[in-house]
Amino acid sequence: MTEMLKAGQKIPEFSSVDQEGKALTSSTLMGKPSVIYFYPRDDTPGCTVEACEFRDSMGDFSGLGVGVYGVSVDTEASHKKFHQKFGLNFPLIVDKDKKISEAFGVLNGNTAKRTTFIADSGGKIVHVFEKVSPRGHSSEVHAKLDELKLIK
Repeated sequence: MTEMLKAGQKIPEFSSVDQEGKALTSSTLMGKPSVIYFYPRDDTPGCTVEACEFRDSMGDFSGLGVGVYGVSVDTEASHKKFHQKFGLNFPLIVDKDKKISEAFGVLNGNTAKRTTFIADSGGKIVHVFEKVSPRGHSSEVHAKLDELKLIK
């Protein structure tokens, strides 16, 4: 397994699609700070709590010029169903071949470890949350963005 990326490293190049089949690449994330959170599976209890908290605070994140992206090894169809069921308002990146999770160093067998990366507008990782607890994580990320002075 690839070693987990650390603060100071650039996000790896990747190319995939979101829940709607829209192309997304590492370049898509450039130009504004990004929150890239990896989660094990769509529509499971912890993953739903985490996604819904990001959904509920998305106005804060987007209003501050920050992009939020969820990533798991689920399929486009699974992401779409999860996205629609909970009215998510940010992209879910498809990683069914597990290459993105592997590149970030968070692949754990057949799923991704619950890990969140904050990258600056140039794609440099400025903070990593390991062993994330889903409840309250969105607030924790917001506080870190504020502390790092990444929000406008």
